[in-house]
Amino acid sequence: MTGRELQFQRSRFLWLKTILYGGLGLYALLTLIPFLWALSASFKPLSEIVAGGANFFPQRFTLNNYRQIFLQEPLFLRWFFNSVVIAVSVTLFNLLFNSMTGYALARLRFRGRRFWFFLILAVLAIPVQVTLIPTFLILKAFGWLNSYQGMIAPSMVNATFIFMMRQFFINFPKELEEAAELDGLNKFEIFWHIVLPLAKPALAAQAIFVFMSSWNNFLMPVVVLFDPEMFTLPLGLNTFKGQYISYWNYIMAASIVFTLPALGIYAFFNRYFIENVRLTGSKG
Repeated sequence: MTGRELQFQRSRFLWLKTILYGGLGLYALLTLIPFLWALSASFKPLSEIVAGGANFFPQRFTLNNYRQIFLQEPLFLRWFFNSVVIAVSVTLFNLLFNSMTGYALARLRFRGRRFWFFLILAVLAIPVQVTLIPTFLILKAFGWLNSYQGMIAPSMVNATFIFMMRQFFINFPKELEEAAELDGLNKFEIFWHIVLPLAKPALAAQAIFVFMSSWNNFLMPVVVLFDPEMFTLPLGLNTFKGQYISYWNYIMAASIVFTLPALGIYAFFNRYFIENVRLTGSKG
């Protein structure tokens, strides 16, 4: 290949790269616009929002929307607390149980292992909506309706992330486990002290998805919770919408507050999440 042809190839690659990044940047901007509008609307009075218009900057800037939800709405902080308790508990239980199950399916030899693995794969094909009525009846029989345990217990494990953790542990180097076994560690000690600390990328990816799924969950609270004091934020925000008027200024302010914990979780685990994507790509 001559120098002229090589320069042409480089120029062509540069143009393709520019078009690709330009398209991705435009797509990112389009997805960011609704969030920016919601952020702007959270500082607007209701009259300015319902008047229409696509102005991103409030004509009458106000903090009354945030004062209203924090100081005048007596249950908002309780809804926030309920969401934090449920989402954090569900995330921690999933990290523990999904990892233990995935490790057992990947490393331990026991009778019926293939049966349980294929059963977990079968569960992935069942829509969540199909299990709502059986879940409601079981929780009612236990007396767990309108309670934290009623929201946490059905979500403590997730078949998707059991499968993900199994795939991660299958590719985990056996030499580390064999060396730990020679040092006298049993299977649980190997899992807890050797395997789990080195599984941070997979755990971080799991934590992000599980937390966001639990934090944004609206369907389960509708079925399980009926006391306003036990509402989570997605269910509580729905009370700002009435039959004749919807307080969009309060909804936008509460939505921004509602978004912050999810952004914080992603920012905290972002480094491990990207590492998991890199490792997965290199193994594929």
